[in-house]
Amino acid sequence: MTRPTGTSSETGARRIAVVGLGYVGLPVARAMARAFPGTVGFDIDEAKVSRLRSGDSVDGPVPEIERGLLPVTTDARALADANFYIVVVPTPVDAARRPNLEPLRRASRLVGELLKPGDIVVYESTVYPGVTEETCGPLLAERSGLRCGVDFHVAYSPERINPGDARHTFESIVKIVSAQDAATLDAVAEVYGAVVEAGIYRAPSIRVAEASKVIENIQRDLNIALINELAVIFHRLGIDTQEVLAAARTKWNFLDFRPGLVGGHCIGVDPYYLTTKAQEVGLNPEVILSGRRINDSMGTFVARQTVKELSQVGAELRGARVAVLGLAFKENVADARNSRVPDLVRELAEFGVDALVYDPLVEPAVARRDHGIELVGRDGLRELDAVVLAVAHEGAPALALELLRAPRARVLVDVKSMIDRADVPSHVRLWRL
Repeated sequence: MTRPTGTSSETGARRIAVVGLGYVGLPVARAMARAFPGTVGFDIDEAKVSRLRSGDSVDGPVPEIERGLLPVTTDARALADANFYIVVVPTPVDAARRPNLEPLRRASRLVGELLKPGDIVVYESTVYPGVTEETCGPLLAERSGLRCGVDFHVAYSPERINPGDARHTFESIVKIVSAQDAATLDAVAEVYGAVVEAGIYRAPSIRVAEASKVIENIQRDLNIALINELAVIFHRLGIDTQEVLAAARTKWNFLDFRPGLVGGHCIGVDPYYLTTKAQEVGLNPEVILSGRRINDSMGTFVARQTVKELSQVGAELRGARVAVLGLAFKENVADARNSRVPDLVRELAEFGVDALVYDPLVEPAVARRDHGIELVGRDGLRELDAVVLAVAHEGAPALALELLRAPRARVLVDVKSMIDRADVPSHVRLWRL
């Protein structure tokens, strides 16, 4: 692993364009803008770009935009002077859980129209091995009329941004880089090395770098799936999972994973990129898909346990009011993509339970559009029979305890085990995953 020091005259001449200003692209663009004057950020979402310009984005004002260091635009013509393109667009799955490469193809066509001899295009989106060179490179060549690997070059540097994590930032995480040839690899390593303090790791090939990214999230997915399955077993045996984990954690090499709802745009999606590719070459990745099935089932499992707990306290299920605290896929972020909380809400509805979903970070319009859920305000959490603490947002445990002071609220379902048993009111029945 190396960390380039300083900035060569050639690197300094790099004119950066970042295509895609989401949770990954924006931090990349900000860092590049501080090191490379003239960096431009691009996104097709006019509303997002407008919010960024006005300082009204999800994360608030962006200093680099406010100071004029980072112009952001929806006009592709503003990228025409760039010679180093970084493509950071979503790579979701479709309804059949197969890779949807259309956002990546669209971005490649857009960049291809702008390419000039000598340009470099770096992809950061999570993909299965082969996409950069077999799908993106040919599209760039087709649109530009240039030869990939001769007139222009492609590279791959997998994103490692962790939303809501103030400690592990873009600059503080080792950056993997890869490219078609040694000269391009040097150029890419030097550009990223100018902004990433943690250092640069040079992968031997683009396919290796692509594979390394996708298995990072598969490994985490499988470990959480194992703990989720253990939690279901321990529940059936009448054993508290958290007490088991606390005991096991005393061994020095025990891997400290916790049970929970696994969603989001990485862990809940990326495994399907590799499993699809594996199936294309005649392999059936049983362990990976088994882990996915377990994690995808946990929202329904938690809902059914909530219903059982309500029954235990004699609550009438039809019309019971349950506060569900959190819709985002993880704590302290506004992103609800692939959240498993909607599974919980739908299952509760099957039993006639009225789930009141509260999340102060997720935009109500997004909840309505993506999940068909109408978020309620804090004042709407009244006359409750139970509270489901689904997402570990800051302040959520305190709110749950506040809501449980009402005599009618007699059940707490603490999905992430955020509340100590001793703090739960004596009239409340506690269940935790």
